[in-house]
Amino acid sequence: MGLKLGGKVEKVNGKELAYSEFIENYLKKNQPVILTGLTDDWRACKDWVSGEGMPNLRYFSDHFGGSIVQVADCVTREFTDQKRVEMSVSEFIEQWINISSSDNGGADGKPLLYLKDWHFVKEYPDYVAYSTPVFFLDDWLNLYLDMYHMHDDPDSYQERNDVNCSDYRFVYMGAKGTWTPLHADVFRSYSWSANVCGRKQWYFLCPSQHHLVFDRYMKSAVYDIFEDVCKLKYPGFEEAIWWECTQEQNEIIFVPSGWYHQVHNLEDTISINHNWFNACNISWVWDLLLREYHEAAGYIEDLKDICDDFEGLCQRNLAANAGMEFRDFFIFMIRFALANFVLLYQLTSSKVINCSSSEMAELLLFNLRNIKCITLKMKSEAAWQNCGIVVIDLVETIEDQSFMEFCNTLGRTYSKIYKFNHSQPLLEHEQISVLYPFGSHICNPDNLITFLDYVFELVGTKG
Repeated sequence: MGLKLGGKVEKVNGKELAYSEFIENYLKKNQPVILTGLTDDWRACKDWVSGEGMPNLRYFSDHFGGSIVQVADCVTREFTDQKRVEMSVSEFIEQWINISSSDNGGADGKPLLYLKDWHFVKEYPDYVAYSTPVFFLDDWLNLYLDMYHMHDDPDSYQERNDVNCSDYRFVYMGAKGTWTPLHADVFRSYSWSANVCGRKQWYFLCPSQHHLVFDRYMKSAVYDIFEDVCKLKYPGFEEAIWWECTQEQNEIIFVPSGWYHQVHNLEDTISINHNWFNACNISWVWDLLLREYHEAAGYIEDLKDICDDFEGLCQRNLAANAGMEFRDFFIFMIRFALANFVLLYQLTSSKVINCSSSEMAELLLFNLRNIKCITLKMKSEAAWQNCGIVVIDLVETIEDQSFMEFCNTLGRTYSKIYKFNHSQPLLEHEQISVLYPFGSHICNPDNLITFLDYVFELVGTKG
């Protein structure tokens, strides 16, 4: 029995789409869309593509051949993903050429190799392969990781190099027939994927139906929607209604939060992919963390009575599985709350108020309100009370040079979106002092909520 196909992914000319339209029609509604016309000036579309429209494999070998990358073998399953090995880009290209020339990749157990999750931007910052389209610039995840580590607990954090796991901007490369199994994206983030060359076939399942691809215990999901799916194990699978679309060369697809998807390369393909989140989908991140925390705690429940630091163990397991734990997420929220406030305070104190600055102010308020909403959810979670003390000093943070650069980067991002002239958000000591009539430290969700309420009062609006 074939898949039930239902919803349709729109295809829109990105040059004719206003930023506000994208936000209202796709981002806030959490709907996928294909955007055209946004890659015309990308260096990648010239350097990485041959005159015949195929991947320029020799260019990668000559210029980036020494990079060590993760390569998936699409014919070999390992647990819930494809088996991965490390190799240099040159080795990958050589094997791709050899397999393609033999014309039997994936047949008779032969490997079918797909380079995934290459942190190209971090590794080659001076090679500007592309510019992120304006619709995806409000990227809290990568902006944060450019300045801070997400998780710094020495008990559960191994020192990484400057490239590995340091951002969520990737290059993917694979021959015709390579594919990615059914999954929802890391952190339940948004993602966008641009085909530099080649074509992809996408199959989407909306969040309201994701339970249909899980077993009855909601523990195991279908790996490949085209294999012989066991009806006894996945009783709801045949009821799922899928959205299908073909992404052509030079098109960009927006993947919303929580949409399970499986992707197949119809031709030899190179794509650029970002995972990202912001105030619109930050609730998805917290909900996932909370769900994974309870799963992690459930797995080791038998140790509760004999473990001196059961909650700490739960949080370390959460960080290992999800990439962050409660404290990391809370510190992330505090820094973005402060950065959004600094920009808002500067904007509302300015005598220059126009349409662009007004739109930017509304966005900053929207961000702060959503941060408060998530913080209220955190406050109501009993597990938070035992996950350790967070101490963020407002004065030290705002006077810290790296934090001010963080604010400046966020400000430049929003200025680019709204075409607003951004100046550096420098605060005098007297201005900083207005932030903490209740105390200069934020240690828990209650403190952050108090701070946010004071911010709303200070700028004359409701929270």
